[in-house]
Formats: sequence, structure tokens, C-alpha cells
Amino acid sequence: MKNHKNQMKLGLFLAGTGHHVASWRHPHAVSNASMNLSYFKEIAQTAEKGLFDLLFLADSLSVDANSHPNILTRFEPMTLLSYLSSVTNHIGLVATASTTYEEPFHVARKFASLDHISEGRAGWNVVTTSLAATAVNFNKSEHLEHSERYKRATEFIEVTKKLWDSWEEDTLLLDKETGQFIDENKFHSINHQGDFFSVKGPLNVSRSPQGHPVIVQAGSSGDGQRFAAKYAEIVFTAQANKLDAISFYQELKSQMNLFNRKRESLSIMPGFMPIVGATEAEAKEKYEALQELIIPKAGLAILGRYFGEIDFEGIPLDTPFVDIKLPDQIDGIKSKYEMIIKKAKEENWTLRQTYQWVAGSRGHHIAIGTPTQIADKMEEWVKDGAADGFNIMPALLPDSLTDFVHYIIPELQSRGLFRTKYESHTLRGNLGFDMPSHVFAK
Repeated sequence: MKNHKNQMKLGLFLAGTGHHVASWRHPHAVSNASMNLSYFKEIAQTAEKGLFDLLFLADSLSVDANSHPNILTRFEPMTLLSYLSSVTNHIGLVATASTTYEEPFHVARKFASLDHISEGRAGWNVVTTSLAATAVNFNKSEHLEHSERYKRATEFIEVTKKLWDSWEEDTLLLDKETGQFIDENKFHSINHQGDFFSVKGPLNVSRSPQGHPVIVQAGSSGDGQRFAAKYAEIVFTAQANKLDAISFYQELKSQMNLFNRKRESLSIMPGFMPIVGATEAEAKEKYEALQELIIPKAGLAILGRYFGEIDFEGIPLDTPFVDIKLPDQIDGIKSKYEMIIKKAKEENWTLRQTYQWVAGSRGHHIAIGTPTQIADKMEEWVKDGAADGFNIMPALLPDSLTDFVHYIIPELQSRGLFRTKYESHTLRGNLGFDMPSHVFAK
């Protein structure tokens, strides 16, 4: 494993016009951003100019009229990233795929293909899918319960990794004189029989440049942390403040000992929304301009999604959030539910202030200030053990990304905190991760 200890890792979280829920209403927003290939090409190339480790595409498999505007219409992730691989050279390409609504063979094949197409830059964001409404889009009437989703996910990833290993490095012989196409001793059926899947294999894609695409995971619940400690190489998480981030970091890294994993084989990258200005006042003006564009109905709907689809409409917006009766348990994103309640109590927020915060960044950390102030905060988080890097969530695209690349990246580089050139052509190489071992190789 290469020593990248002193340098932070950066991902760019792609999202239409930007992560702020009202970014689409901003005068600078591109109206058809979510379905505009030229736009995504420009974004990807700007991120690569900034030497980001990776592009990250979230995904969902159901929408309704109250969904975040950026997800109502958007490209299927593998299709978009395959295109972006042809207009970039170094930046990693991470796509989301659900273990609840896909099959291991499909996922193994798609990501191995993307790894070949991109010459070793693919990553899989493993999700269990939190929205119950997804079930009815996949010929089901009920959504798997939280713990069952993680049981299925555990078996799913085991099968997927075996399929990636069904080809050894030198299985292909292509000997034209003897007529031997493969070495059959290095071509493996996996013969998996489990509680959720029966898969014979082998995969019909040869071993990919990285061996396995990089495994990314975003769950922060107890089940999610155990899953990450065993399998993930990158974890995206939502942490509203540094102390919570340190606690999460220490808890997750300590669990890696249970699976005989080295702490440096997993990078924790909290979501981070930077709002940069020449002065702190200018940065605050940019943020408030976006906040003022939030439509209350949309903000309340987004907040409701984290509380089991609770309907907050009709409750006076100036009601203290702690006075609102909430469900004791939900079957959605439990870590987000708990974080929002904690933050609202600490800040004594009203319902209005709570939905504005959640709608603006979905609970991720917002940093507002000058390039120096934002770089100070990023450096502090990494040095204090709160993060290995960040998943950057531009509030407004392309403006926020352009500001970050032009002003914050040079500041980080001048402090020796970020690379000045790519170290490798593969995502694993740039992250400093080892190639995975092969379960069938002797």
C-alpha cells in the first residue's frame, strides 16, 4: 500500500445543478443539467483538472413529485460514467447499484466492464436502498426490512467478489498456434448456494485492471458500519460537526480489527458543502441567496423522507422542532434520522430552520467562508482524525466546483495536503490501495 497518509482524498458528488435543493432556481443554473452530456463532460474535466480522486454518482430507483429536482430525471449511472470515461484520463468513476433490487451477476458484469472501459478507474457504491416506494417498481409489494436488507447485501457482495475472481490474471492465453483460448485451470465456477442467491458462474468478463472495482459504501447505521468495516474501501458519511465525525471515524475504524483489516485500507470521506467567497460576508451572501430560494413545501417533503414519510405540512413553521411528535422508529436511513433530531435539539431550531438545513445540504457539513477558512477547516478535520478526505458536494454547479478548483485546491496544495499530479492511471493507485487478493488463485 502506497503512503498517501499526509494527503487528503477528494471525491466530487455529481448532482445536476448542484446539491442545494433550490440550486435549479438560481440564475446561473443550467436548466437541463441532469440530462446534458456536454454539461457533465465539462464538470468531469474540471474535477480532473482539480486532481480529484473520483466522481461519485448516487442513484435512486423511485421518484415522486416531491423528490429532489436533481433526481426526478437523470441518467442511469453506468451509462453516464461509461461516457465520462472516454473524456477523462485519471479520475475515478464511482456508480451506485442496489443490492436489494439487482442481481450479483449483473452488478459484477457491469462494474468489471466499466473497469475495463476506463482502464482501471471503476468503483461500486454499495447501497441497500432505503426508500420503501422502490418495491412497487420491481414487481414487489413490500420492501425488505432494514436488517434483512443488510443480510442480503452481505451475501450479495460475497457472490459479486467471487464472480470477479472467477477469472485469474492470466486466464486468457489466446494461443493462435495451439488453438487454446483460455487456461481452464484458471477459469472458475463459483457454485454459490445461499439464503438469497444461487449462482454458478463464472463471469463472462475477464479479470479487470483493478482486480475488483473499489468498494464504496454510504451507510452509517450500526448495520451499515459493520458492513463497511468488513467490505468497504471508501465510506461516504454525513457528519454535521467535527466531534460527531471523530466519534464515527474512531468507531468504524476500530471495528476493522474484527475482520483483520488495516485501518489505512479504508478511507472515510464525509460529505462537505463548501460555499467560498473572497470574504466571509460574500460567502454568506451566496449561501443565503440559495436558502431564500427554498420552497417550503419542497423543504418539508425532503425532511419528511427522513422520518418515515411523515407529513410536516400543516404544522406552523415556527414550531420548535423538539415539540413535534415524531415516530420512535423508522425503516429508512436511521443514521440521518438520528442526526437531524440531535442537530435540531442542539440548535433549538424551529421546523422552518430544520427543513432549511436539511434541504440545503441533507445534513452534511456546510463550510462557509474564504478559501483560507475552508482549507483550515478541512485540514483540521483530517489532522484531528475526523476524516481521511471529503466527498465534495457543490451547492451550485458549475459555479461552486469552479470556485473550489480555482481557490481551495491551490490552498490545500500549498500546505502539502493534496496532490499536485496524479500518482497512477487507476483509482486504486491514486487512493494508495493494494490490489485485492484472489480467492481461487493457488
